[in-house]
Amino acid sequence: MIIANELRKKNIAEYLLYMWQIEDTIRAFDCSLRRIRDEYVSRFDYTEEQKEEEIDWFGNLIRMMNQEGCREKGHLQINKVTLQMLIELHEQLLQSPKFPFYNTAYYKVLPFIVELRNRGANKEENEIETCFNSLYGVMLLRLRKKDISPETAHAVKEISTFIGMLSDYYHKDKEEGLKFE
Repeated sequence: MIIANELRKKNIAEYLLYMWQIEDTIRAFDCSLRRIRDEYVSRFDYTEEQKEEEIDWFGNLIRMMNQEGCREKGHLQINKVTLQMLIELHEQLLQSPKFPFYNTAYYKVLPFIVELRNRGANKEENEIETCFNSLYGVMLLRLRKKDISPETAHAVKEISTFIGMLSDYYHKDKEEGLKFE
């Protein structure tokens, strides 16, 4: 919760990737709050009050995962809504003539997105979701110390830059309100 709150304020893309990782962490502990408390939260250098807040947060996430049927796979509704907000902002940015740098960045990563979609199981998934899935997949490979080809590393660097730009526009829109017309 502490990390999630900070990321949500600073970088919505990193927040979403972190939340996906939290979903997988909960699954790795078999959705057991006791195990998460004893084997995960206890390792953090938090005050007792912070640990209790973190445990409550995990408990709420576990409850939502159970209610929403995503104990085994999938994403929580709160994370789907965040992704949908980014998709909608992406579409607004592309349709507006006021954001030429965003358009340029999009067309620069589009070949990578097309290639990833052609390799993936879900060819109908939104382009932004494809970007997030690729970033998350590479993050998992790096955590497992698996090799990543130079081509994949290049694609992920470009996608990361693009998603970073989308995240920056998201925060600017929340703080100041973007003018699309």
